[in-house]
Amino acid sequence: MFGSRSLALALALASPSLTMAASYSVSDTFIGSSFLSGFDFEAISDPTHGRVQYVSQSAAQSANLTSTTSTSFVMRVESKTVLSASGAGRKSVRIQSKKQWTTHVAIIDVRHMPQGCGTWPAFWEVGANWPFGGELDIIEGVNDLTPNLSSLHTSSGCTMPASRSMKGTAVFNDCNVENGANSNQGCGVHGVSSRDFGPPFNSAGGGWFAAERTNSAIRVFFWSRQDTTVPAEVKNGSSTINTSNWGSPTALFPSTSCDIASHFGPHNIVINTSLCGDWAGNQYASSGCPSTCVDYVNNNPAAFANAYWDIAALRVYT
Repeated sequence: MFGSRSLALALALASPSLTMAASYSVSDTFIGSSFLSGFDFEAISDPTHGRVQYVSQSAAQSANLTSTTSTSFVMRVESKTVLSASGAGRKSVRIQSKKQWTTHVAIIDVRHMPQGCGTWPAFWEVGANWPFGGELDIIEGVNDLTPNLSSLHTSSGCTMPASRSMKGTAVFNDCNVENGANSNQGCGVHGVSSRDFGPPFNSAGGGWFAAERTNSAIRVFFWSRQDTTVPAEVKNGSSTINTSNWGSPTALFPSTSCDIASHFGPHNIVINTSLCGDWAGNQYASSGCPSTCVDYVNNNPAAFANAYWDIAALRVYT
């Protein structure tokens, strides 16, 4: 029987703007050295075929590619060595959280993100058995090209409506990347701020990104350090938050034509910096960057002195 409760549910599912917002309490806080205990350093071959060599925690610490203070966690790309064309890629860091989350809000306070030609920084979440456990890219871009791109990558049967109540601009609406579909692009949304990625982000002192995941929608928010609209609870790292007070998100991915519960499993959080590879390398020539991507990475170590993350805090709310 199609009663009032069923009607309300149907209307909520039919309208991309009617997403479930809620109150959350902090469950995990990563500041300074707690990144070292809460994340694993993944010394693996780059799945995106970048000109990088991801190193272990001990190797990263001994080479000063990672460091901590009481208020900062830093991840660097190596910037002193000219590489052999036939040797390994430039040393970099990729970390993955030990814990996993389903319904949650992740808020990262970043002072500086990697910048420069050839760079491909990312802050993202991923499930097991990719892409069947889903992937959410919160911060991602290449070669200093703005704005930021937030994306979903899923198995088949997940699409986004063309019209959504969000600030950003949809790039693709089919999230399916199963068996290489859609060139693994997924469904993305470009941000609208001039300060949400690369050098403009860093010049403004950084800012906050937040991602909220429920079974009804995934939402991504951004506030620059210079914005006057950043919620106090975000700015202050409060123990409780209420996302219904945050206004329209930069990116909205509703469940109207994508069953989030079945396309997204428990997620780990990943932070990494790749160089060249499937995206930065392919876009390099059209980005106004010199030489070729691999040659530039090999022969210009000093160009990567600013290819580092400086993270003030990462908090997860459930």
